[in-house]
Amino acid sequence: MHDFRQPQRQSPVGVLIMFLDTLREYIRALWPILVVMLLKGDTINRLLYVGALIGFLVFLGIAAYLRYRKFTFYIDEDQEEFIVTTGIFSTTRTSIKLEKIQQVNINQSLIQRIIGVYELEIDTAGSSDKEAKIRAVSHPLASALKERLLEERNRLEEITSNEPHEEESSAFIKISLASLIKTGITSNYIRTVGVIVAFFLTMLDNIMRWGDAGEEFDIDSYVDYTIFMQSIFALIILFVVAVLVINLVRTVVRFYNFTIDRQNKSLLLSFGLLNTRNTIIRPERVQITAIIQNYFQRKMDVLRMKIRQAGDLDSRKTQIEIPGCNQTEHLAILQLLYGCNPEEGIMLMPNFRKLVFSIFLAIVLPLSGFFYVSSKLDEPQELIYLPIIYTVFVGFLLWFGFRNNRMYVTDRFVIIRSGAWDITREIVETHKIQAITTSQLFWHKSLNIGTLKLHTAGGTVSFSLGNFEIIREYVNRWLYKIESSDANWM
Repeated sequence: MHDFRQPQRQSPVGVLIMFLDTLREYIRALWPILVVMLLKGDTINRLLYVGALIGFLVFLGIAAYLRYRKFTFYIDEDQEEFIVTTGIFSTTRTSIKLEKIQQVNINQSLIQRIIGVYELEIDTAGSSDKEAKIRAVSHPLASALKERLLEERNRLEEITSNEPHEEESSAFIKISLASLIKTGITSNYIRTVGVIVAFFLTMLDNIMRWGDAGEEFDIDSYVDYTIFMQSIFALIILFVVAVLVINLVRTVVRFYNFTIDRQNKSLLLSFGLLNTRNTIIRPERVQITAIIQNYFQRKMDVLRMKIRQAGDLDSRKTQIEIPGCNQTEHLAILQLLYGCNPEEGIMLMPNFRKLVFSIFLAIVLPLSGFFYVSSKLDEPQELIYLPIIYTVFVGFLLWFGFRNNRMYVTDRFVIIRSGAWDITREIVETHKIQAITTSQLFWHKSLNIGTLKLHTAGGTVSFSLGNFEIIREYVNRWLYKIESSDANWM
């Protein structure tokens, strides 16, 4: 039985964890300087650099040991607080009320797995950052501390629901490896296209720089044009395959063995191949649920879900992602989160001027700049294919984005659909809305169109250029419901 009333330290190997964490931060920030110092300097300077580096590592080791000695944690039973002290030369004392603790996650990175320790993350309401992190403790200690920290939270839930608290968990959903593979090869297309375009432009720029500055480059003098174009095409294909493989590996490594268990009316998520994560989703804390699916994923019956809880705001690092769900699994998750499958109610469409304005910003202005620059060139006709390809590609994206943009309203839910390729449905419960912003430009008043923003404790969703009169009617209903509702959303 662990006694958390007395201050205690992390496992002794916590010194190594803190040392490696600090070293990684410095290497990430200073690695270009270190490479230049080692490659450009002469032998004497290199010896000085190596000596300075060894001295720096010794300094980091001493700092890590002092951080380890200063770091303590315990529970103040009288004040019902969890106390964490940190620092090196000065001491910082963090006090967390037990009743404010919303979530305790147990994680394990690759280094922690090798060493055999775990990390504890403590999350409270009203903050987008973790209140406290304990970087190196044994699994029995982490589990016992997690259970003790959540005792007050579970007791309050039991009083609120008038139902006994259940500790046992039951298997709910396990995302298969096949689903992760499908998700990996059908995600991040925009990022892939961006990387390919950047690669192609860089390669073209390097080709044009061949030869002397005053000499006109003639590709035929170096290689047969047909072979050259075939090689370029092959390189692009290989590059596309490489990027897809990287996306696939990243998805599988990050979400490997993704398991969802039902535990005391909550969802317990465990996943990760190298870095193991363990987190909890509480239905009352869920603010925004996004369901993302593109054409290929729909044909393969897979989709992604992103869940933002209270305090997550708009940070991509804190929102919880569930990849590779099929239709049945995603409906089961929605059933547990909301007690039903949110249906699409009354539909609101954006005004067609939204499409016109998007075309002006994304097509007319860039093409005007392109034609102005090309008019200054000697042979602008050689580049005429670029605006055609750009107009067709962007035009399709804008049209499908406009056609998919809809807002659906029921008494309980607001569902906002958006996206050109990856179609996203964001679900918000009306009683969890914290604030509402409506805006209307002066030239939109005669057209009766405006923009709506719904602010929650987990972020903001918006709908642009809809019927402003209808929007204001719903705003009045939502404001009344917010004021009169006593539903728990934390």
